[in-house]
Amino acid sequence: MNTNKSALHENDGVSQPETTNKLSAEKIKQNRAKQNSVDKFVSQILEGNITFLSRAITLVESTNQNHQQKANKILERCLPYANKSIRIGITGVPGVGKSTFIEAFGKHLTTQGKKVAVLAVDPSSSLNKGSILGDKTRMEQLVTDKNAFIRPSPSGMSLGGVAQKTRESIILCEAAGFDTILIETVGVGQSETLVHSMVDFFLLLKLAGAGDELQGIKRGIIEMADAIVINKADGDNKKNAKIAKVEFNRALHLYPLKESNWQPKVITASALKNKGINKVDEMIQEYLKVVKENNYFSKKRNEQNRYWLLATIEQQLKANFYHNPKIKTALAKEILDLENGKTTPFNAAKRLLAL
Repeated sequence: MNTNKSALHENDGVSQPETTNKLSAEKIKQNRAKQNSVDKFVSQILEGNITFLSRAITLVESTNQNHQQKANKILERCLPYANKSIRIGITGVPGVGKSTFIEAFGKHLTTQGKKVAVLAVDPSSSLNKGSILGDKTRMEQLVTDKNAFIRPSPSGMSLGGVAQKTRESIILCEAAGFDTILIETVGVGQSETLVHSMVDFFLLLKLAGAGDELQGIKRGIIEMADAIVINKADGDNKKNAKIAKVEFNRALHLYPLKESNWQPKVITASALKNKGINKVDEMIQEYLKVVKENNYFSKKRNEQNRYWLLATIEQQLKANFYHNPKIKTALAKEILDLENGKTTPFNAAKRLLAL
């Protein structure tokens, strides 16, 4: 009989006493619960702990019911410390240089001792599973700045969902001590309206010489804009930028004066060369002075809160309706009857709502 053991043979390890293992496991469990408690989250967010801020935003974005309940508790506790920032919306078509502009503007603010949070409302993410702030990697300087926090929007969510989560993320960022919140949108469609409903100042980035000076003036977006910044105004493009500035100024004066009594301005800038960025900051400060003196600032914030109250109720009612098992069964039957010409959309909807 061969008694030689393989070199790969393992001796049995020394087993730990059962009580020790139980005690250790219990201690780890308690520490984990302590780390994850609402109290811990709130205290760490108020101290400006970025790790806990990120984890809290992840809870806000989660669809898990337990996570949602915890997120709501954290939000309620953070609310008294929120509403102390300036919220700036930044939009523009892809390729206009939003990332470069946000980095240059963000760095300008942090060098003045301000704390800047960058959030995104990104309807494109649900289509390509990427985020505009996937280009967070392009903001190499801002991403390493201790006074800056960059958070992409979650992929795969509806635009309304992303916007609601962004709104809640603003509260958490403000509680963490960020005094300037930059909200980026991809610059197509409905996302502008949603961003406009959560910011104090709305900035539209445009390109000169791209052939869109006038046909690119979509009435809705221009009406929302508090300022237009013609980006990439450097090198050979300087002349085009000056022409575009005159045309945009002329167009802006065709619109009635805003309720805020602020006349939107047009500025040329080059985020790449870091030119004109200080003028943008000065203009925003000028705007804030005007709207705070005439009380439009607080009026707009109150209107936005009302908007989000009603939007949240609508969203919840819709979700409750479609998740109802009775509705699911009845809806399938009504769709079948509709396809077979046995009912009309209006009668079908009436019956479903009556349920």
